[in-house]
Amino acid sequence: MRFAIDAHAIGCHLTGNEVYIRNLLREFARLDRENEFIAYISHPNAPANIPEGIETRWVSPNPYKRLGLDLSLHVRRDRPGLLHVQYTGPLVSNVPLVVSVHDVSYLEQPHYFKAFRAAQLRLTVKRTVQAAARILTPSEFSRKAILQHYALEESKVVVVPNAVSSRFRPVEREAAQASLRKKFNLPAPFVLTVGDLQPRKNHLGLLHAFEEVLRANPQLPHHLVFVGQETWYTRELRRAVKQSSVSDRVHLTGFVDDADMVYFYGACDLFVFPSFYEGFGLPILEAMASSRAVACSNTSAMPEVANAAGILFDPHSQEEMTRAIADVLLDSELRARLERLGVARAASFSWEKAAAKTLNVYYEVAGMRHRVTAAAKASV
Repeated sequence: MRFAIDAHAIGCHLTGNEVYIRNLLREFARLDRENEFIAYISHPNAPANIPEGIETRWVSPNPYKRLGLDLSLHVRRDRPGLLHVQYTGPLVSNVPLVVSVHDVSYLEQPHYFKAFRAAQLRLTVKRTVQAAARILTPSEFSRKAILQHYALEESKVVVVPNAVSSRFRPVEREAAQASLRKKFNLPAPFVLTVGDLQPRKNHLGLLHAFEEVLRANPQLPHHLVFVGQETWYTRELRRAVKQSSVSDRVHLTGFVDDADMVYFYGACDLFVFPSFYEGFGLPILEAMASSRAVACSNTSAMPEVANAAGILFDPHSQEEMTRAIADVLLDSELRARLERLGVARAASFSWEKAAAKTLNVYYEVAGMRHRVTAAAKASV
């Protein structure tokens, strides 16, 4: 059987979408050596991230051409048993669709999107999920939201939790700090947050909370580091940083690749994820796998991911966020306990498990009797 996957996100710095499909492809190549896989790619750097044994086809980086023409033509020629896409499928497909919908923020938090983009997603995702044989989503929170907004049979929506790459591991803090000092001229100690610079990630709330922490505890030597791809929102955030009383302690790095992210997580004293809304919250797990204390929002899917291994706060409450940050920075025993709990929590998620569950969905949709488990190491 042949399976086709829209992998245009690989190489495009589309953060979570890219991490998701890149890790699935790697595990597919390892878990299933009997069936064929085709990845439809767009970026010149993508081939370097495609595992050996997976075929590739080029599609346009322009979404209108990719969805309106290229994918449909390739599917007709390749004749796969199904096509797996993220959010939006091609206008025409003569094979079953599996679609990954990581969240429905465009429906529940549309004010964080440009009006045209929100309207586009409402239209295209609705069309795709209604045509799909299965919808994959990373959390129970997102599954309930999808079922609430779309008239679907419950059995069509399957939870497949995301995971953390094995590259994220504990690194000695001083060594990580030395690496960042040399490559990025970044001072330590610091509090870290990771995420594209956009209003939904609540960077302004974190900035104000950090400012309050230092105002109440001037003895703390910490800096604040924002890691994330720059967007239209960057100018507003930089303006707020410049106007704050801690401007000399705040650093924006822009996009950072995974190889360097290992050291950013390893070097921080605390990872804070203050987002208003997430369908999963992968950076929470990445920080935990790196043995770093985590404080995150108590909304949407984030409590489901962090469980009891993180400090939760209301992202709308500066007081709660400030208290959470101060508690961890001032209490070394609390910080050490969170680090231990986080490593154990992150270990309960794996891309091998996610890929095995996804493959079993493929087999079911394609009418195959195959089954693969996360323990499988060779062919199915």
